[in-house]
Amino acid sequence: MTCRVNPALTPKIFRQIGELADEMGLRIYVVGGYVRDHYLRRPSTDIDVVVVGSGIELARALGERLHTKVSVFKTFGTAMLRASGMEVEFVGARRESYTRDSRKPQVEAGTLEDDQRRRDFTINALAWSLNGDTFGELVDSFGGLRDLRERIIRTPCDADITFSDDPLRMMRAVRFAAQLGFDILPETFAAIARNRDRIRIVSRERIAVELNKVGAPPVPSRGFDLLERSGLLALIFPEMQALKGVERIGKHAHKDNFYHTLKVLDNVAAKSDDLWLRWAAVLHDIAKPLTKAYDPQAGWTFHSHET
Repeated sequence: MTCRVNPALTPKIFRQIGELADEMGLRIYVVGGYVRDHYLRRPSTDIDVVVVGSGIELARALGERLHTKVSVFKTFGTAMLRASGMEVEFVGARRESYTRDSRKPQVEAGTLEDDQRRRDFTINALAWSLNGDTFGELVDSFGGLRDLRERIIRTPCDADITFSDDPLRMMRAVRFAAQLGFDILPETFAAIARNRDRIRIVSRERIAVELNKVGAPPVPSRGFDLLERSGLLALIFPEMQALKGVERIGKHAHKDNFYHTLKVLDNVAAKSDDLWLRWAAVLHDIAKPLTKAYDPQAGWTFHSHET
């Protein structure tokens, strides 16, 4: 779907990029987070530009015109420069294919729609044209604007393929749902549960980065709850998963330490944005499963769990 809109493309850099692309005979678009955040009324200074052609070539030409440094990353086919207070990254439109044992894609040149299709979610596949004849026109090939209005996380193509190809996208779905207060479409969430074992091919470092982002929103419990319900938490953070559940013997039962931890986490988040303080909340009872014991007189005990 293509329709005319009036986006806030006021920074001079957008016109400069578009004019240069017209001179070089290239079609060019702003895609992804900057477009999404405009409709969500969220500030953004990171711009992803997709070129139907060579993104590196266009970035170098723009760098020469603006007399600014261009950083080129040939391995990834991208280039980046800073201008007008913005960080602008250029990449050629591409299609991707994956092997079973890696989340690193095989890449070939593609159309804008190919590039939108490879994106993780429809809300991140929105594009604005920067060419003079269509400047500011929205290209919404997968219903991303509708999903923004309905506050839904959904993949542009088959969710099983999306999550199997790059399993980190499962955690990104949870993270965006927590950050934006969106719902993950039931079919999309079911695909996360089906593909959860694929998370094993993702490095611990990448998982840790996403976990930090899951813990950062105003109500961080939502993300951890989604991780638990999807089955991902048991694979990436089994110590936290072990907190869940209540064991009862006779009249003695203990509280569900998983949901207790989420409550403590939200209470801390209401007072502070400090990430490490939030992690202290997550970890404060983490040893209770290891120290749990039953005393017929006293009931359940967790002696030395704080140690």
